Amino acid sequence: MDEFLNTCKVSGDAAYAALRSVLDKLEDPKTRTDTRIFLSELQKRFPTKEDCDSCFETYHFRIEDVLLDQNEGHKGRKKLTTMVIPSIFLPEDWSFTFFEGINRHPDSIFKDRTVAELGCGNGWISIAIADKWLPSKVYGLDINPRAIKISWINLYLNALDDKGQLIYDEEKKTLLDRVEFYESDLLSYCRENHIQLDRIVGCIPQILNPNPDAMSKMITENASEEFLHALSNYCALQGFVEDQFGLGLIARAVEEGISVIKAAGIMIFNMGGRPGQAVCKRLFERRGFCITKLWQTKILQAGDTDIAALVEIEKNSPHRFEFFMGLSGDQPICARTAWAYGKAGGRISHALSVYSCQLRNPTQIKVIFEFLKNGFQEISSSLDLSFEDDSVADEKIPFLAYLASTLKNSSYFPYEPPAGSKRFRNLIAGFLKTYHHIPLSANNVVIFPSRAAAIENALHLFSPRLAIVDEHLTRHLPRKWLTSLALKGTETIEPLDDAITVIEAPRQSDLLIELIKKLKPQVVVTGIAHFEAVTSSAFVHLLDTTQEIGSRLFLDISDHFELSSLPGSNGVLKYLSGTPLPSHAAIICGLVKNKVYPDLETAFVVTEEESLFSALSKTVELLEGNTSLINQYYYGCIFHELLAFQLSGRHAPAERKSHNAKSVDMIGYSAAASSVLDNAELSINGVESDSVIHMDVDQTFLPVPSPVKGALFESFARQNMSESEADVNTSIKNYVKSNYGFPTKSGTEFIYADNSKALFNKLVLCCIKEAGTLCFPAGSNGNYVSSARFLKADTVIVPTDANVGFKFTEKALTKVFGTVKNPWVYISGPTVNPTGLVYSNNEIGEILSTCAKFGARVIIDTSSSGLEFDSNGWDLEQCLSKLKSSCNPSFCVSLLGGLSLPMLNSVLKFGFLILNEPHLVDTFHSFPGLIRPHSTARYAIKKLLELRAQKPSSLSDAIVEYTAILKNRSKSLKEALEQNGWEVLESCAGVSVVAKPSGYLNKTVTLKILPQGEGGQDNATMKITLDDSNIRNALLKSTGLCINSGSWTGIPGYCRFNIALEESDFSKALDCIKKFKEIALH
Repeated sequence: MDEFLNTCKVSGDAAYAALRSVLDKLEDPKTRTDTRIFLSELQKRFPTKEDCDSCFETYHFRIEDVLLDQNEGHKGRKKLTTMVIPSIFLPEDWSFTFFEGINRHPDSIFKDRTVAELGCGNGWISIAIADKWLPSKVYGLDINPRAIKISWINLYLNALDDKGQLIYDEEKKTLLDRVEFYESDLLSYCRENHIQLDRIVGCIPQILNPNPDAMSKMITENASEEFLHALSNYCALQGFVEDQFGLGLIARAVEEGISVIKAAGIMIFNMGGRPGQAVCKRLFERRGFCITKLWQTKILQAGDTDIAALVEIEKNSPHRFEFFMGLSGDQPICARTAWAYGKAGGRISHALSVYSCQLRNPTQIKVIFEFLKNGFQEISSSLDLSFEDDSVADEKIPFLAYLASTLKNSSYFPYEPPAGSKRFRNLIAGFLKTYHHIPLSANNVVIFPSRAAAIENALHLFSPRLAIVDEHLTRHLPRKWLTSLALKGTETIEPLDDAITVIEAPRQSDLLIELIKKLKPQVVVTGIAHFEAVTSSAFVHLLDTTQEIGSRLFLDISDHFELSSLPGSNGVLKYLSGTPLPSHAAIICGLVKNKVYPDLETAFVVTEEESLFSALSKTVELLEGNTSLINQYYYGCIFHELLAFQLSGRHAPAERKSHNAKSVDMIGYSAAASSVLDNAELSINGVESDSVIHMDVDQTFLPVPSPVKGALFESFARQNMSESEADVNTSIKNYVKSNYGFPTKSGTEFIYADNSKALFNKLVLCCIKEAGTLCFPAGSNGNYVSSARFLKADTVIVPTDANVGFKFTEKALTKVFGTVKNPWVYISGPTVNPTGLVYSNNEIGEILSTCAKFGARVIIDTSSSGLEFDSNGWDLEQCLSKLKSSCNPSFCVSLLGGLSLPMLNSVLKFGFLILNEPHLVDTFHSFPGLIRPHSTARYAIKKLLELRAQKPSSLSDAIVEYTAILKNRSKSLKEALEQNGWEVLESCAGVSVVAKPSGYLNKTVTLKILPQGEGGQDNATMKITLDDSNIRNALLKSTGLCINSGSWTGIPGYCRFNIALEESDFSKALDCIKKFKEIALH
């Protein structure tokens, strides 16, 4: 023994080496007993506290007993024998208070559980837990390698008695069966070894002034004692917002714990109260934990701890830390006062609490943090999963989990049809089937951005000369419809095909029916009064009356539709469970009754008439673009949560009887609508979209960059977002200034929508109101041209020439302006959709100069721009300033844009419109009903625009990378097309390429048709004479590749290809082009 002590006396490192040798002997069963007896004799050499203190100073270790409980009824041993060395923490007030807090849990808390202790030090708490509560396994973890070796020694000290014999518990197990110690940076050992834990406990230090360089050295057990002791303090910044309060390490421990804690698991942590109780609680609550304070006491602030860093934080922020004067003080004082009191010789203390924490929605929160740890760590600072209302938590957390899972597992957002996401429509149909016993399918449901949009689209579709609309539903309709007086008396209506007159009506059914009978409207849009909604009698009366006089009925049930697992009685839905919806009627339902975002809206229309489903779907495509996918995801999660626990197929749908009513002629679609629906090239129907390669849509399917995913998730993870955080005006102003040199002034109007298509259509209505003629170049986005015609605008297609890339020229415009009044000119630029060519600064200057001469109103659409391969951009300010003095007074330029392509995604489409002409601003606002982007979308876009403006940045780097990909794709597609019978116009920007099928025109071919869906015939064929309009259908039917034909591009003979496909789909598209040549030309 003297030899051992003499070795230890040399230095702390020598003492540690001697103790390593002791551990080796304890681990060897042959020498274990003698070694334990040796340690017993060693302890007897230092029987008193003074002796132990002297041993620590002289021999660099101490061995003494820790008293656990001297009260009657205590289960387990009364004391533990433990050893410590200078390079690890001594058991003190922090750890004793922590163990007291753990003791307040019931005995079942650890029984048969798998437990991990973080920062175990010399291991005494891990051993105490194992001894008292008999867990299945306790893992003691510490980053300090010497702490782990000493913990193993302490385990043997307590697993063996003084004679070296194993001590067995009531289950015939020893501490060696229950406890293991491992070197681990927090929970890295458990994560790397896939150990799932029932309990995580941690008495983790709080660092008042973190040292960023503290962890830069290699961690080895041969490092200096000072370094290893500091290491136990985890002095480094952890990269969390809580670092500023010294809580960064605990924040990291909590987030790491989420990945390894079981669903019903509990975490227990010691929390020093210096940052304030609210800050300590929020650390857990904002990460989705429900917390219980097990125990709280006060401890004296260590005399060697400098709190000057906290004084500095208080100086630069409104936060106040919490200290107390002595142990008996009960009024908190701030760090500055505590610092002054301490310097004057006073003793200061702070609260020390033990918190027990359990995840609120464990499975879903695990998904959220799994997403965050994959490159989105900084977003965790914005994450807020604390909710006072459980119903809010039960709605928002599942959505965040779904969004996190989607962003993590999907590289891009898939194509969704204009009718809405198939998944979302199935969920709505499933909800109606499960809760209201209405046997509907996704093909009975059309999704709209809002109830107002659904109503306005329906009225545009039918263009009734007279419509009766519920007075509660007219707020978003065009003023013109509400102020026109197309009635002569009450018996006749002026036969103006383009005039819609709306009469407001009361909601009460008897008054409404009286009005319907007298006025005989062609369309009725109404809700149901609350007192009439419980039964179906009022609805039946409305159905019968409107059918009798030949009116279309759109019934709004928004106010009575409950997103609940216990929905109240609804007379309309009760009727539909037993009777099909008549062909003249449809149901409208606006979804706004969520718990979190009262302004986040989407809507659906239910119809059982196939032709109306198709027509309404096309109105979404033409007038709205598409309904926000994120909004559909949000409400889809609510429906999913209401359906997820149900057993499918348990309730057979009720038998439905047909609605008996005599057939009466009803209003059909307007002439303009019918023409567009019959002739325009819109999205394909009746084809399984999963089997189609879409080169026909203005959408990017390239992988969504990480910054975009991060901004999107963060926008929903935030709570209490201020208006300024979602104010995009300055960012948009800077964006258009830097990219296009577009001038703005104090009176400039900035208008935003979910996408640019909705804004364009409002401009079309302005053009109609001013009796203007909308001039498109031959070579335009076919969807925009069709939309203008659907809205009954006067349109002119300006001839263009292949020699100038099918762009506008001064000569062509001058010729057209001589034949039309009030010209409105639509220009896609700088990048032209569909050709992928670019207007130079000089070219746009010449065009604007011509327009200014004739007083044309100009719409410059930048939605397809932002990904030019080689371009210097525009300087519109210089150009327009030259025209200011000489232009016709009616001349003005409006800038229209969308941020889907510039932000490299298809979900944050975000449209903007910038108007500088006051009269046009007033005209625009006379057409309400525009769906404004939600605050979450504005927040994300603002963040991305700021990131885009930084160079370099992760987003600007991604834009450079994507532009290079598109440039290479353009070349690859050009080569493939030219090798297979196509004549290509080389693009120099964006996602579009146009080509002429020269080798196929006027050839009669027999094509084998790919089987479509279940039951499709494998040997079906079609004989067709190919031209530039039917080649789309031929290519789709024979290969599964969908493109836009010449009827869409407006350029005779030229088809459009979207090259922004997912990598494998682009390769398949090239194969399809080759395959089509083999089929058609051989």
